[in-house]
Amino acid sequence: MAWFKRKDKKLKDPEKKSIPDGLWDKCPSCNEIIYRPELEKKLSVCHHCNHHFRISPQIYVDLLLDKGTYRRHFQDIISTDFLGFNANKAYSDQIIEATNKTGDNDAICVYDGDINSHRVILGIMNFKFIGGSMGSVVGEIVSRALVLAGEIKAPFILICSSGGARMQEGAISLMQLAKTSTQLAKFSGEGGLFIPILTDPTTGGVTASYGMLGDVILAEPGALIGFAGPRVIKQTIGQDLPEGFQRSEFLLEKGFIDHIVDRNSMKEKLSTLISILS
Repeated sequence: MAWFKRKDKKLKDPEKKSIPDGLWDKCPSCNEIIYRPELEKKLSVCHHCNHHFRISPQIYVDLLLDKGTYRRHFQDIISTDFLGFNANKAYSDQIIEATNKTGDNDAICVYDGDINSHRVILGIMNFKFIGGSMGSVVGEIVSRALVLAGEIKAPFILICSSGGARMQEGAISLMQLAKTSTQLAKFSGEGGLFIPILTDPTTGGVTASYGMLGDVILAEPGALIGFAGPRVIKQTIGQDLPEGFQRSEFLLEKGFIDHIVDRNSMKEKLSTLISILS
């Protein structure tokens, strides 16, 4: 048997073209490789398994609010490092970094606008701003948004995405649970309609406050929703936990949420609910 060994330099195919970076995404649910422009056309929903990727607040604005009807509020409220908090990175540096990364002053933005000609106040939390954590600014903006919604007699819709209370603000961040819940009770007592939309992830103090206090609670498919993590819960109760117990499908089955709504039908669902309940 004859053996051959290539001694020449490796041949290069002149027709081979490199694939530009940033054109493909891998679905974390089904591991399918997806062409990013096609994914964006489908509102960042995997067409193989219906996994809902996390999206920016602006995409929700474009998706839900009628074009040319909206304006933004409360952009001048900014977090400060009043405790001088230092860990691996100073809190003041985290704020600057998150502001530069997202273009926003904190983890929530609020608009007034129309959904199929129904006027609403829409709040959108941004997980890319320090994990969507709820500090004094988030609590203040949610409270002001509720006041504004009450003044103009409009429903308040809040897209939740958060890792919980912002530990860099200590007990002040925990006070936002009571602050927002109190303001929400007043809004509800005056006949206001509040619809939270729980997206991936909605955890910690947001789940423990306004995330679960809606007149109708919606969630996107497969969203992680809970208070503490599975390991902490298992250590606390000393029992094994059901598969997927912190996903929106399990919570719907147990009655914690009212509807699971695909992103592409979210606007129509909200419009229908507002027509019936408002």
